Amino acid sequence: MENAGRAQPVLTARRAGLVGCRVCGRVNRPDRSRCVRCQSHIAPREPRSLQRVWAWLVAGLVAYIPANTYPMLSTSSLGKTSEDTILGGVVELAGHGSYGVALIVFVASIVIPIAKFLAIGYLAFSIQHRVALKPHARHKLYEVVEFIGRWSMIDVFVVAILSALVQLDFAATINPGIAAVSFALSVAFTMLSAQSFDPRLIWDANERDDV
Repeated sequence: MENAGRAQPVLTARRAGLVGCRVCGRVNRPDRSRCVRCQSHIAPREPRSLQRVWAWLVAGLVAYIPANTYPMLSTSSLGKTSEDTILGGVVELAGHGSYGVALIVFVASIVIPIAKFLAIGYLAFSIQHRVALKPHARHKLYEVVEFIGRWSMIDVFVVAILSALVQLDFAATINPGIAAVSFALSVAFTMLSAQSFDPRLIWDANERDDV
């Protein structure tokens, strides 16, 4: 009766002595090196997964610094040129009464990237250093990383659209600044960091927490 209220451990492919393919999801015998369905290379766990996660994450952080310190937009109007950083553009939009657009740019360019850095970093840290978390906490954190990743390029899209639409020669022109390239690289690096993470490590961490 003591074990009646205790949750039973989840039967994973690893516990069952099987290996799952990350490409097509097919479950294979542990003695196979390639998936029987798609012929992709399979392994119980991706080797050096966390090292690649940290490497791409640090690269994303390094690229994010000039993305916030250098101009994102270069605007020329009637012969006068002004350059704005991401935060400076948010302040200027708010000053002109475009609070909704300012909020979107602030969330997409500052809140989402920083949240993604923190989420990926904490996820990798909790697994590498065996931090005990509540059940399914890592799964939810991983889903958050996957969800917010698709919104990371909004600011780059806005800059590209404005640069394409506002080209009136001497009257008004908008061109992307150096920060646009840095921001795009930062987003790409963080996406590679998230893709490098082996989600099967989450199940291993959960098994350790259940012990």
